[in-house]
Formats: sequence, C-alpha cells, structure tokens
Amino acid sequence: MKNIRALLLSAGLGTRLRPLTFDTPKCLVEIGNKPILEYWIEKLENISVDQIIVNTHYLSHKVDLFLEKQNRKNIKILNFYEDKLLGTAGTLIANYEFFSESLGILIHADNFTKMDLKELIDAHKNRPKNCLLTMLTFNTSNPQSCGIVEVDSNNVVQKFYEKHANPPSNIANGAVYLFDQDFLKWLTTNYPQATDFSLHVIPHLLGKIYTFHTNMTYIDIGTKESLDKARRIADESRENL
Repeated sequence: MKNIRALLLSAGLGTRLRPLTFDTPKCLVEIGNKPILEYWIEKLENISVDQIIVNTHYLSHKVDLFLEKQNRKNIKILNFYEDKLLGTAGTLIANYEFFSESLGILIHADNFTKMDLKELIDAHKNRPKNCLLTMLTFNTSNPQSCGIVEVDSNNVVQKFYEKHANPPSNIANGAVYLFDQDFLKWLTTNYPQATDFSLHVIPHLLGKIYTFHTNMTYIDIGTKESLDKARRIADESRENL
C-alpha cells in the first residue's frame, strides 16, 4: 500500500467568526474542548498517514505552538508558512513534491465531521478509471453557501455550482479530496497558476471527479451558528459515552 500524506488547509482568516477569531486562528477554535485542527490530525493518524503539512498565515505563531505540542509517534507534522495567502489550489501546487509517490489528501481543516476517512480511501481505490480525483460530499442545509454537485449514476461529478443563488440540490462538496500522481501531473502541467480549488480546478475536471457521500455529521464551521451546532453535537456525543 502507498504511503499516505495530507495537506491541512488551515490559514484562513475566519472573518465570519469574529470576534472569536480576533485572537484565535479559526483552525484552533474549539469544539468539545478540542481544536478543530486536532480532530483532523487524529483522523489522519487513524488511517496511518505518515506526514502532514499544515499551512499557516493568520496568527501563525499560535498554530506553530499548537503543532509543537503534538507529540505523535507515528506521524510527522510540518508547517508551511505563507506570507501571502496562496489559495487552496496554490498551496497544493507549491507543495506538490511533498506527495512524491504517495496517496494524497487535501483537506479544508475548518469543517467538523464524525466520519471515518477510511471509507473515503476505500472509495478512491475503487473509483472509475478515468477519474483523477475523489471528492467527499454531504447533505447541506444551506446549499447557497456551498459548492453543489450534480453526479451521474456512477457518482461522478457532471456539474458544479459554487455558492449559487438557486442551487439544484443540497449535495455539497465537503472540501476533502483524494488524489494520486496523475492528478498532480495534470494540475501542475495545465493549471500551474491556479489559486482557488473550487474556481480554477474543479470546473476543468467535470466528468473526472468521483464522489463518496457521507451521511455522517458534516458541518462547515463558517458562522457562529454552525459553530454552535457543532459544539452541541460534540457535547451530546460526550454525554452518550
């Protein structure tokens, strides 16, 4: 089996969560007494990822301190500071050599989920041969604020609507992607200047993105309301242990 490496996109400003994010980076906002970023690190550790890159920008020193305290024996965590934000695709392109011959995972680390990433890896292994990417999808209650997909009978993306006023469904892009070297070669050859993954990459891959749909809790922590919802779910889970 290939080594697995991951890039956790964690450099966002978190403007919609202010004033909470005036002094706390969005990725370190706590849900159930645990930073969002720590949930993702634990999930990656559980699927035997051997190395992670965490990109930083806003309040980067606080993220650095958090990462320094992560004493994990089986996983190496690196930080990648961006003086100027490169964008979700730009950060991946800047670090494409990191993935070498590994299976790669790109994650927007400001979402909260209870799903097991092993299911996503299994789906990627069994994707249609022409698909370069596997995308996690979920049901959203606020489709106007998400990237919405339309898939065919094989669960391959045929249409994509990024934050559309009248989206055709509530099946949303979960911003977790699995890929191999063929995708990175395609990306760096054809769109080396891409910055935004949803705007500059996905529209060029329609018909070549396989999807895995989760019915588990999946919340984009973009507003105070969604954060409160995630915290309620986390608290209920702890009470039921």
